[in-house]
Amino acid sequence: MKLKFYLFLLFGLFLTLGAKGQDFAIKTNLLYDATTTINLGVEAALSEKWTLDLSGNWNPWQFKENKKWKHWMAQPEIRYWTCHKFGGHFLALHLLGGQYNMGNIKNLPDFLGSNFSNLEKHRYEGWGAGAGIGYGYAWMLGKHWNLEAELGLGVIYTDYEKFYCPKCGEKIGSDHHLYYGPTKAAISLVYLF
Repeated sequence: MKLKFYLFLLFGLFLTLGAKGQDFAIKTNLLYDATTTINLGVEAALSEKWTLDLSGNWNPWQFKENKKWKHWMAQPEIRYWTCHKFGGHFLALHLLGGQYNMGNIKNLPDFLGSNFSNLEKHRYEGWGAGAGIGYGYAWMLGKHWNLEAELGLGVIYTDYEKFYCPKCGEKIGSDHHLYYGPTKAAISLVYLF
């Protein structure tokens, strides 16, 4: 019930911004789709060169052999377009936050001080929050369609509980980690209206 209320409120906010052509967009990140993560983004024009992008991601799946990549994340972002909204180059500032439950995943490399290879023999359950900057480009494919690419860099603070056996769930401790590196990667299919 609360979700319906918030969606209605968000829709109402977009209506108050004005209903001129090409002021709103909905999108899906094809990279997240490839990882079976359900995602949806909405973007609204604030002026000729500024937009507000809100995206959410959710992966509720548990895979064969008890592999877990469960998570949800919200990522609001303010964008400055160098030419005009929804087309060409843009610079972005974003926040992000969410929760995760991941483990029993093999062959992940260690990356920028984060030991992703530990996911093979351990399960991690926790939350994270961060911020970053981004650069992107939107190609106009037609009157209502764009293809958009973005890369963001920043920092994420995460607090988690570590479990020894991914299947049995014996807790072996709690810790936190500060990650520096990519905070957003997107190749998005965008519908403008």
